Amino acid sequence: MARVRDIEIHEVPEDVRGIYKRFSEEYGPFLNQVKVFAHRAPVLKHIQGLLLDLKDEQILDKRYLEIALVVVSKINECTYCVAHHAPRLVEQGLGAETVANILEPDCPGLNDVDRLVRDFAVQVTEKPQYMRDVIFDEMKKHFTEEQIVELTVRTALCGFFNRVNDALQIGMEEGVIEDYLSHGSSTEALPQHDAAE
Repeated sequence: MARVRDIEIHEVPEDVRGIYKRFSEEYGPFLNQVKVFAHRAPVLKHIQGLLLDLKDEQILDKRYLEIALVVVSKINECTYCVAHHAPRLVEQGLGAETVANILEPDCPGLNDVDRLVRDFAVQVTEKPQYMRDVIFDEMKKHFTEEQIVELTVRTALCGFFNRVNDALQIGMEEGVIEDYLSHGSSTEALPQHDAAE
């Protein structure tokens, strides 16, 4: 249970109910997150609305997006996001062992572009102020500038979600862990930490 109460769809202003409904039904099993973000209608409108808009206008290969999201969530030790996104990455063709070890420098199962995206997400997350032009030169060999901007935004936004999820202790939806395990992952691969007293 989150540190704040759940907001149900009938409690949000009518102008954002469509976003609440659509996000909770179409985006994935993120209902508990929506119920927390719904405390602030502008947040629901602009954050969840943004993700829906980006999904509608998909310009990034889902494999690369999910690599970035899993990498960021593992770095930030966000159990909620790792459990939600690791199965999606397996569905994009990476083995569960590769997903579990994706932060390892010599992680097997990644091709050159996968590694580039992984390393890009690490740099955006850990030390963006020290990023060098060389990684952007490499990225431009495989991605348009529009795709690079979106990947950067989605990587940074994932860090935002990691922090909100953990700070407010947003709980896992029913079936998420079972889905995670059904894709070959183990609970040992999930970040393990206890809530502060």
